[in-house]
Amino acid sequence: MNQTDKKLGIIYTAFAYLLWGFLPIYWKLVDNVPAGVILAHRIVWSFVFMIAVILSVRKWPGFIQECKAIFKNKKKLFGITTASIVISINWLTYIWAVNNGHVIQASLGYYINPLISILLGIIILKERLTRRQLLSFLVAAIGVINLAVSYGVFPWISLLLAISFGLYGLLKKTVDIGAMFGLAIETMIVTPIALIYLIAIPNHVLTMDSLFTSTSLLLIGAGVATAVPLLLFASGAKQIPLSMVGFLQYIAPTIMLLLGVFLYHETFSRAHLVSFSLIWIALIIYMSSAQRRPLKRVEKRMSS
Repeated sequence: MNQTDKKLGIIYTAFAYLLWGFLPIYWKLVDNVPAGVILAHRIVWSFVFMIAVILSVRKWPGFIQECKAIFKNKKKLFGITTASIVISINWLTYIWAVNNGHVIQASLGYYINPLISILLGIIILKERLTRRQLLSFLVAAIGVINLAVSYGVFPWISLLLAISFGLYGLLKKTVDIGAMFGLAIETMIVTPIALIYLIAIPNHVLTMDSLFTSTSLLLIGAGVATAVPLLLFASGAKQIPLSMVGFLQYIAPTIMLLLGVFLYHETFSRAHLVSFSLIWIALIIYMSSAQRRPLKRVEKRMSS
């Protein structure tokens, strides 16, 4: 890997997280539309856009071959179908949270997500837990409990976002498919359900009369808003170390938090400050643990 590739990888990955961070602004533009309808349009137009991308880069034969391989393999088919459902739940929760004034809770969910992913790895993949990782989980748990106790409300939005996205990542590991084909197949699986939903809900199917309204164009653009950052991330993440990806992933929830506080004027109390501080401490502990392991491997190689 040369320095130019690495720099491009950092730019692509950082830009992907920047787009994800500012995505609440996009959903706020269509907050007059029910979250379920926005989700259905997001699924349908993401599928349409991904098919257009696949055709434009002349990967259609490869896509068809990938589809055949997945539909012949029951384990992969179950994995990607479940992944499609789980990411749809994540998207619906996120859209609903943003359009109902819970951007801060959404940001908390994506701060917690890396810790949930490691916990799932320990429980399901039987990965080992280091002392630092255990400490990071305990500190993060105290942060979540503090928020729940202070407000008397369980932060279900944050945890549902974190758990659903963590499960999605875990399921994607079992299927092992590239980002472009992966998003196309995932949206293809749930597109029939989305279309049935749109047809069943009156006044939410785009007609020639309503096609060029600002709301309709924004709903169509949801496909682009979904696919572009994912494709940028897929291109960039391959060019940089995993530790760098881990560092850059906090760009998105930090932007969400700032939007929630300063643009949408959501409540950010002392309880929020304490909880977020504990989550940030937990993430610093976790990141230091992730950095120590590669160093130990280098030291072992030098001593052998």
